[in-house]
Amino acid sequence: MTRVSSETKRDRVRAILPEARRMATSCTACGHACGANRTGDGVGVCRAGRGDGALARWQTATPHFGEEPMLVGNGGSGTVFFSYCSLRCEFCQNWQISQQGDGRDGHYRELAHTFLKLSDQGVENINLVTPTQYILPILLALEVAYSEGLDIPLVYNTNGFDSVELIRLLDGVVDVWLPDLKYMASEPAGRFSHGANYPEVALAALRQMYAQAGPLRIDNGVATGGVIVRHLVLPDDISGSYAFLLWLNDEDMRDVTISLMSQYSPQHRASLYPEIARPPTAKEYQDIVAYAEKLDFEHVLIQEMASKDVYLPDFNRQQPFL
Repeated sequence: MTRVSSETKRDRVRAILPEARRMATSCTACGHACGANRTGDGVGVCRAGRGDGALARWQTATPHFGEEPMLVGNGGSGTVFFSYCSLRCEFCQNWQISQQGDGRDGHYRELAHTFLKLSDQGVENINLVTPTQYILPILLALEVAYSEGLDIPLVYNTNGFDSVELIRLLDGVVDVWLPDLKYMASEPAGRFSHGANYPEVALAALRQMYAQAGPLRIDNGVATGGVIVRHLVLPDDISGSYAFLLWLNDEDMRDVTISLMSQYSPQHRASLYPEIARPPTAKEYQDIVAYAEKLDFEHVLIQEMASKDVYLPDFNRQQPFL
């Protein structure tokens, strides 16, 4: 498949910047739709804001080799971990940045330089991790980076709590959508992530992502476009894994790539909640994998149960900026 040129991407970003700026003046980027003015001194529910829309806050930017194989390729995925988050998951393994806001504010031109430096290091893509709250400075950075020749796929790595309005805005900019689908019911979504409307928001967002980008496309082993949806299996089916697979089946998304993650372990404040104070058992996870196979999903990525001991980052031990 022919890659979209840097110039085409730049022109698309320029075309949507006025609408992105309007959205930032009364933020509707996530399911909270809190109305914070991110071009002034407004701070959203996510606790991100200020800086006249020119600043983003990020903690780490690095070639990452722990993502799905088609994102890693040979050069790694060029991940940028943004600070704060629109959800407050009680079990978040990245709580140091998502909850505490660890990181440093940087101007969008510095962010553009970061994208370009990652590209120079040979990464397969630019992977924006939890980017929603900084969509305006990210787009401003992309305009600069595309003008200077950035020409690798853009991955939008999100918790899934994104507004359909935002997904539509980013059509033609995002190549690979990488959303989580955390819950299928409002009670656990509210209790454990403080977003009771998560299911309706995330399912609508996923439907729009799929309509926009379709199944995953791979060239020489590396993703160039489409959707990968991540689903973290929680104990006692708290995340609604079976219901999620049925929903995908009913939506005729059996060709979507599903990353079924076994890596859950009780982090952050999870020990305060008996329901999520343990990892899923091997049987719980394997039964869900078997159900996906029974429904004839075409592309299912699975993890070893030992993954819960591997994917536990400590961002205090990493260099924050390139």
